[in-house]
Amino acid sequence: MLAAVKVGPSTTEIREFGVPDIPPDAALMKMEVAGVCGTDVSQYKLPLRGAPIIMGHENVGTLAKVGRDFERHKGFKEGDLVFLEHYLPCGHCEWDHLGEYRHCAATEWFYDPKAIRYGYTPLDTAPGFWGGFSHYVYLPLNAVLHRVPEGLSAEEAGLGTPMSNGIQWTLMDGGVGYASTVLIQGPGQQGLCCAMAAKQAGASLIIVTGTSKDARRLEVAKLLGADAVIDVQKENALERVMEITGGKGVDVVVDCSSGAGTKAVLLGIEATKRRGGTMVVQGEGNQTFPDFPIGRLTRKGMTLKSARGHSYRAVELALHALASRRFPLDLMMTHRFGLSEVEYAIKSVGGEGAAGAIHVSVMPWK
Repeated sequence: MLAAVKVGPSTTEIREFGVPDIPPDAALMKMEVAGVCGTDVSQYKLPLRGAPIIMGHENVGTLAKVGRDFERHKGFKEGDLVFLEHYLPCGHCEWDHLGEYRHCAATEWFYDPKAIRYGYTPLDTAPGFWGGFSHYVYLPLNAVLHRVPEGLSAEEAGLGTPMSNGIQWTLMDGGVGYASTVLIQGPGQQGLCCAMAAKQAGASLIIVTGTSKDARRLEVAKLLGADAVIDVQKENALERVMEITGGKGVDVVVDCSSGAGTKAVLLGIEATKRRGGTMVVQGEGNQTFPDFPIGRLTRKGMTLKSARGHSYRAVELALHALASRRFPLDLMMTHRFGLSEVEYAIKSVGGEGAAGAIHVSVMPWK
């Protein structure tokens, strides 16, 4: 088997490995599609925290080998097309029993060097095959799998991660539902999936913001259900939101802007309605906010939430939404690359490779 291995900051090499033996309580998944997301762009640039790693955490594949205990406990068999979550939960904490393993301590790879998460775990954690930029991925008994619905291709199912995030952040965390008004900041794959989730939930008004370089993505946003789009470099975003909403503001803001930082948060606070709005913030890094307007937030009775991954239920709903074919998914699935092109695929998502990239798929056997 072959794998694209990150051996240093922004450095990948193709390595050959022996296919691992599978014990009775494990399985081996043949990779079909590994999606590339914005997190991969930032993580690829960072130094290694130990041994080299196989990246790739948005994984869809076919079960090639299934141990008898794995099949008995999980209900999956060889030949099944499955969506693999990147979490490997402990299986016995309160969060796991709730299906909210995104909060399980065993998945906290930021803080626990022993935590295993697909796409982020080094090769020296046996058996080492913890990333989708590879021919095969190893599945222990605590791997979280979802059956891909009939008629949904592997590449389409590869949208399951951003779509489940969109459903989690917009519907479950943000509370968007019938007749809601929504502002989505950032027209990347996460933001576009938030727009689709809001549309399918019955939102009456969806506004998506972006920059001038996002012109094509803003066009796609309208085709996927946005009622209005705003180029924040050409227009005053707050004035436009108030104009579109008749001065009322929106019920819910979902920030998927990845880098706008304080500007996005300030806009979100002011763009919500006068009382009781909700803002869900998705971001990472060491951004600081020394002059956070807590008084403005509390006077408006707002709720501010952090967006962190997705629940089991969100993934199930995401696969159902994708299989419904209500939306033209081909507008998002813009590029496909082979295993030897992983670095270019990551750069494309970051705006430094192929032009017009939205959702990029790595197909290891291509």
